[in-house]
Amino acid sequence: MMENLEDIKAALVGLNTIDKLKFLADQYAGRIIFSTSFGWEDQAITHLIFANNIPIKVFTLETGRLFPETYYVWNRTLKIYNKPIHAYYPQNELLQDMVNTKGPSSFYESVENRKECCYIRKIEPLKRALKGNEIWITGIRADQSANREDMHDLEWDEGNQLVKFHPIFDWTLEDVKAYIKENNIVYNTLHDKGFPSIGCAPCTRAVQPGEDFRAGRWWWEDQSKKECGLHAT
Repeated sequence: MMENLEDIKAALVGLNTIDKLKFLADQYAGRIIFSTSFGWEDQAITHLIFANNIPIKVFTLETGRLFPETYYVWNRTLKIYNKPIHAYYPQNELLQDMVNTKGPSSFYESVENRKECCYIRKIEPLKRALKGNEIWITGIRADQSANREDMHDLEWDEGNQLVKFHPIFDWTLEDVKAYIKENNIVYNTLHDKGFPSIGCAPCTRAVQPGEDFRAGRWWWEDQSKKECGLHAT
């Protein structure tokens, strides 16, 4: 697949976002998947896929600690498009062992504990979801955080051994919001309350004026440690 990355890039040149998704869905039928966490960006991409009947499997990681507002968006999205969103849950035994040993809020106690929780609730289920696929579509945008500025819209994910495609990589947040408004797409109302990035409820808070984009995620930790590992390459 590494040898084909440049070929894929060349094939996508000149295509608009919808045609890029259609091309990849055709070339990688049954081996292409999109991960949604029901935030602004993911809702825009879900609309692109579902509204245009593009045969791409959509999935989400059900960590068990999501906001009520997130579940509302999930339900509304299912009803609006009448298409499945596949849920991947943590393995019961791993989750039970962690909570039995360290309690339900061990992630506040150390970075190691938080990363363990992220692994059990997100990373391991993600690996199951990605297994057997060759293209992983994400809602990553270039301006979301400093460590993503050197990325490209199409890249090789060494850790998961597949190609990642970020269809709205060059969109600004204002572009995303305008697209959502223009297409009347349901979105998480926490965004209107200062939540630019929405994850698990215990680990997410609103961002204050002037704070970094991801200041609301794992706010009790050092800034340099604020990736859960989902998009580590």
